[in-house]
Parts: sequence; C-alpha cells; structure tokens
Amino acid sequence: MKDKKIYELHAEVCKALAHPLRIEVIDLLREKELCFSDILEETGGIKSNLSQHIAVMTSSGILKVRKESQCNYYSLSSPKVAKACGIMREVLMENLKKQHQLHKELLT
Repeated sequence: MKDKKIYELHAEVCKALAHPLRIEVIDLLREKELCFSDILEETGGIKSNLSQHIAVMTSSGILKVRKESQCNYYSLSSPKVAKACGIMREVLMENLKKQHQLHKELLT
C-alpha cells in the first residue's frame, strides 16, 4: 500500500489554491514578482484579507517572499504553479463548452 502522506500533502496544496483571490494572485505573479501593495491595488482587495490569503499560499510553498526596504515582494515558488492553474482553467473551459453544447442540444 502506498504511503498516504503524499496524498495529504497534495490535498493541502490544492486547498491553498481553493479561493478565487488566490488564483487571481497566482495569475498576477505569473510573469513577475510584485510588492504586496501592488497586489493589493491590482486585486482591489482588503489589506487584512489579502494578507491572510498570501500567508496561506506562502506557508504552503506556493509563493515565496523577498523583503526589500519596507516592501515584501512575492513571486511564485515555481512556474509549474501557474502551469497547473492554467491546465485547470483549460479543463474548466472544456467542461463549460460541453455543458453549453448539451444545453443547445436539449433546446433543439
């Protein structure tokens, strides 16, 4: 029997991705690192709320932080994070197209 620990760790990373704001942050950090205040401005979020989400993603290893002067700069820990989110978005889009097609077929 396989070691179940890897499944638990995998689930923890997936939980850390399971919020629209977190996925938006990943999308923002796809190409470059950003200062916390820039992420806050881009997302239009609330400072304390964004801070909590970033803390979850940092502690789960999705984001890394670099401190410079008075700003924390965040970036993806690996480009594979953005790639994984992109693949999930592709699956979502395929499913939406299938549902749309089924809906059209049911109406005709």
